[in-house]
Amino acid sequence: MSKPPKDAEARRAVSPVICYPSDTLRRPPMEQYRAARLGATETGRVVIPPRDARCFYVTAGSFFRISCPEGPQVGDLNLFEARNHEEHFYSGKTRALHGSHIRTGNRLWSCLPYLRPMATVLDDTLDWYGVDEHGGRVHDVIGTRCDPYTHHLLSGQDYHHTCHSNLTRALAEELNKPLHEAEALVHDVLNVFMCTGFTHDTGQYFMKASPARKGDYIEFFAEIDLLGVLSACPGGDCGAEHSSDSAQCHPLEVTIHAPPAGSLDGWYSPSNNRYSRRHAPN
Repeated sequence: MSKPPKDAEARRAVSPVICYPSDTLRRPPMEQYRAARLGATETGRVVIPPRDARCFYVTAGSFFRISCPEGPQVGDLNLFEARNHEEHFYSGKTRALHGSHIRTGNRLWSCLPYLRPMATVLDDTLDWYGVDEHGGRVHDVIGTRCDPYTHHLLSGQDYHHTCHSNLTRALAEELNKPLHEAEALVHDVLNVFMCTGFTHDTGQYFMKASPARKGDYIEFFAEIDLLGVLSACPGGDCGAEHSSDSAQCHPLEVTIHAPPAGSLDGWYSPSNNRYSRRHAPN
């Protein structure tokens, strides 16, 4: 370790600055969303088997709920604009705008050059959890997804039920694409129900057993037409490992609900980001 300079403590004491102050972001009309949700009717239901993934579609202005129907289970979620798969969820910018873990009222943002809200968190039965003594929080946008490449790097073994592979297979089947083309679409995820943080001493990414229980859910309002793909992680509640055939795993469930006519009057789906895309000062 290098020798600290004389002003080391002064350098450490510099106050932090929020990189992307979000005060100017347009606030979602949560009261209108919640009123519309009260009269909504179920229009679809998809069950995601343990250690596997499934796709689902949600129309803009509808709601989708991800739940644990049987017990604690972590899920890895990818989102795409339903017809333009180049526009997909951008976990890094969502993290920069809202923090390392999403909460009620936060939005899931799409990638550049679109950069618009894809979905808004409407309700979360785990919002009571907050921050634990280890610095753990729930629903992270910092983890990438368990994948067979890292698994092989660390263990020397092939494992085909990682979330990356699950998402790849589900997309390949849904979009009728070969696996290598579907794999190129898979991106960093929202880790639904996962409890994570960074260790205080080494700054390493950690996970701990999810606080989710049977019946817990997180619900979203779809801001645009969406194709979702959700993997039920092979780590189960991720309390021990996340690429495993030995962890106890449960299914996840996605239910889709359409609001009654007229309940969203005045609401409109967000347009693409309005930056000119000139990328030059002149």
